[in-house]
Amino acid sequence: MKNIVIKTVCEEKLYKKIFYNHAKNIHSFLCYKFGLKYAVEDKVQEAFIKLWENCKKIPPEKAKSYVYKVATNLVLNEINHQKVKLKYNSLKKENINYESPEFVFETNEFSKKIQSAISNLTEAQRVAFLLNRVDGKKHKEIAEILSISTKAVEKRIYGAIKSIKKNYKIKV
Repeated sequence: MKNIVIKTVCEEKLYKKIFYNHAKNIHSFLCYKFGLKYAVEDKVQEAFIKLWENCKKIPPEKAKSYVYKVATNLVLNEINHQKVKLKYNSLKKENINYESPEFVFETNEFSKKIQSAISNLTEAQRVAFLLNRVDGKKHKEIAEILSISTKAVEKRIYGAIKSIKKNYKIKV
């Protein structure tokens, strides 16, 4: 009976070979496709880091396409992020503040107070609370993201609200 040797990308020699054979080409591909303004060199390195982190799941014959796909997605995510920032900056310039200085001061003080209250929550409460209140995620979505039950999410959010109300006398 023959011994069948299954190669994985986790073998350092194979991983290095994949890196040296494809990193430069992936970099060039990203530069041609997206230009240099999206830190494509960093995206190539991040893609290879993801390959290493998932080396047991990726067969060697699929490693090249995996790294290309991951690097492309990283750049696309960066482009989408830049679009969101641009949109936010344009909205920010359009808003003109007609409030009195007292109102602005009180708003800033309240903002500091709420940030302090949130930072003093447990990490579990803070994450669930912010995903719900800031990102607008539903309890079920948060449960999937955190890999916990919906009841656990409800308990964390309820605990966060209770803590904020009790310790800071803030209506949430």
